[in-house]
Order: sequence, then C-alpha cells, then structure tokens
Amino acid sequence: MSRIPITRGGYEKLKAELDKLRNVDRNEVILAIQEARGHGDLSENAEYDAAKERQGMIEARINELEYKMSLFEIIDISQMSGDKVAFGATVTIENIDTEERKTYTIVGSDEADIFNGKISIMSPLARAMMGKKESDDFTVQAPKGETEYEIIKIEFIEG
Repeated sequence: MSRIPITRGGYEKLKAELDKLRNVDRNEVILAIQEARGHGDLSENAEYDAAKERQGMIEARINELEYKMSLFEIIDISQMSGDKVAFGATVTIENIDTEERKTYTIVGSDEADIFNGKISIMSPLARAMMGKKESDDFTVQAPKGETEYEIIKIEFIEG
C-alpha cells in the first residue's frame, strides 16, 4: 500500500481526534449503554439503540484512523523550498478573467478544508497547479467550464 502524504499539523489534528475517540468518546458511550440497560427492556429502548449505534460509529472511525495513520507520511513543510508548486505549498492564484485572487495550501485529502484555504492534493485545482512556477498560467476544468488562472506567489509556510 502506498504512503499518504500529510502535513505535521494535519497529522497532529487527526492524532488528537483518535486520542479523544479512544479515551473520551468510547468511555462516554459505554456509560450511556450501561445507563440505557438499566431502563429495562432492550427491545424497545431507544436510548440503548442510539448508544449502540454511536458506539459502532466511534469504533468504525477509530479503525479508519488507525489504518490511515499507519500509512501517513508526514511531510515537514518547514524543510521545503523551491520555485515550483508541490505538496505543502501555499499558492496565490488569480482568475485571469475576473482578476479575483485566492490563496490555497495544498495538503493531504484527510486534512483538506476549502473554507480554510486547504485543498486536497487530489483536487483538480491542485493537480493542475503541480509543477508550475510563479507567473505560469494553467487551466482547470470545472462544472461551469474551463477556468484559467495565473500563479502569483508560491510559499512553503508551516501551519
């Protein structure tokens, strides 16, 4: 199985989620199941059913995170530099038609958050930028059609 790239910050965030699931959420749901059992007949106990369902979701997420964490390759962005777009780069682009500028950091799929300017390395936008330099133009196929951008700035900033 191939390695999955992730930034140090993304890894730490998922590790914290895994720790919370194991040490807090799992214990809370066990207590909720025990309490619901005390209410009597389990066949018609909505609290018990809900707690068991939540337990299943918690265990599934724990398993998913444990598996993924075994495949992660932490990329130290603070050690990166260069003049080409690569994983971990923070890239400012400009829409050639509208002159609107946006800044995105290229991260792993598990840490992508478009609302905070983090896009997955697997996204069409990130893939179109890879290997480009400042002042290079590139085109992205979007649902509305093709959009052309220019790379304004490339930085490697941890965080």
